[in-house]
Amino acid sequence: MRKQFSFVFFILLVACFLGALPFFFSGYIPNFTDAFFESVSGFTTTGATVLKDIEALPAALLFWRALTQWLGGLGILLLVIESFRLQKKETLHILPSIYTALTLLQFTLLAVFGMNMFDALTHSMATMSTGGFSIRNNGIAYYNNAAAEWICVPFMLLSGINLSLFRQTFLGKAKNILRSTETRVYTGIILIATVIVTAAVFAQGSAFGKAASFNNASSFYKAVSFPAAVRQAFFHVTSAISTCGFFNADYNFWPSAAQGVIFFLLLIGGCSGSAAGGIKVVRHAVLSRQTTNEMKRFIYPRGIFDIPLDGKSGNKKAVYPAAGFIFLYFLILFFTALIVSSSGMEVLDSLRTALVCLGNTGLGLNAADFPAYVKWTLCLVMIAGRLELWAVLVILSGVFRRR
Repeated sequence: MRKQFSFVFFILLVACFLGALPFFFSGYIPNFTDAFFESVSGFTTTGATVLKDIEALPAALLFWRALTQWLGGLGILLLVIESFRLQKKETLHILPSIYTALTLLQFTLLAVFGMNMFDALTHSMATMSTGGFSIRNNGIAYYNNAAAEWICVPFMLLSGINLSLFRQTFLGKAKNILRSTETRVYTGIILIATVIVTAAVFAQGSAFGKAASFNNASSFYKAVSFPAAVRQAFFHVTSAISTCGFFNADYNFWPSAAQGVIFFLLLIGGCSGSAAGGIKVVRHAVLSRQTTNEMKRFIYPRGIFDIPLDGKSGNKKAVYPAAGFIFLYFLILFFTALIVSSSGMEVLDSLRTALVCLGNTGLGLNAADFPAYVKWTLCLVMIAGRLELWAVLVILSGVFRRR
């Protein structure tokens, strides 16, 4: 198993190194640390950046930037991981085919509803990979196009669902999507979170998603209609939980309740087997059901309680890896925040920075002013998050044992 993890880790490192070269040699990112950070952010589908003026890049570099995250979403990482899960070779090609087809479908819809073809293509690549790299400084908000935002929402939602379910649908097993506990919980969280954020934004108003809102901190709140509040809320909720990192409004002006929901969604992440980052919905589902079982055990001490998943029982062993992963996740999160805060950043901002990198979320993070040691730390954290922590730790433990 260590050899397999080492292979995936090595492939990702090589990809990130090669991906940094166009940024570095073009002169647009003359510092190799920054160029490597941008490449790692792309291939790990994090979406954080060191660029203060994205639109200053030539079209070729903007396309390369979009391509790194699209490849990272499936071609370099998920395809290898799925092959380790011993998928049948005759069906393995279905996954990249579905991934490509969904990207092209979104591209077509965005082009039809107002985006030029280059913008539509790069944003479609950013959506399906959950990378979130935009070619505009203000992201999707630049276009002020409600239709484009609504088009992005279902594709962000789909990008956070286990890709193997799409493969099973292609093979005539569509019922498995409805039976999937993780998919049902994922959808339920999105709906509940959207209702809460909509109510909060509509009640207070929001900084509307145009350039002035992002460049002028004094623009404050602007009253929004109920449909606009629903659009902003649904867009941000799906963007956060799928770890895509797009934004269509300045959520820093949102009420605390709405911001709290978005922060909570960053901790959840998408479904296992998807391009999304984060802890993953299935782990939260397993531990929440175990928590319920422990409460029942107080009432029925001799009771035997199971954790049903996907309509099947006998999943109690899933508690241990889920609990271990979440403990490890928070341990790395806090240590990363500690390193970031050592650069002079406030504690809460440091925690947010660590969270968006470990969860491969991005969500507006600009690391241009961080010192080099923080950037290299965040690069390792982004890679660890993309490989779901265990791969990197298994490799490092092997290195230390040999020493």
